[in-house]
Amino acid sequence: MCSPRTIQTLRHSSRRFTTACGAQAGIKWRTENGLARSGTEYGPMTDLPDWSFADGRPAPPLKGQLRRKQERGTLARRVVNLSLEVDKGMEVWREKQEEAERMQERNKSLLLKPKGNLLLKKNK
Repeated sequence: MCSPRTIQTLRHSSRRFTTACGAQAGIKWRTENGLARSGTEYGPMTDLPDWSFADGRPAPPLKGQLRRKQERGTLARRVVNLSLEVDKGMEVWREKQEEAERMQERNKSLLLKPKGNLLLKKNK
């Protein structure tokens, strides 16, 4: 249990104590409006330079901008590679299905055929 002195100190403190997570604030609103979960993931505040030269030339990219650009390029290449793998897998699966159908038709054609009187009865 806290002593009365501790409670009095906490009461007069200028800092507020909260149990809510500040990083979670506004995530629902941001995602509903098509924005990033936080203001530091992507967007003009992180992607555009902070300043430019007086004659209109853009500022050189910062280290963080270069790093994010490289990460996005790596992610894009990975997505393309995974998509190609899925397409290739679907093609192999289709070929296996067609081969199974061909084998089934071949097995049907190899079955014994009716002959003689049985053939005549079947045609009628």
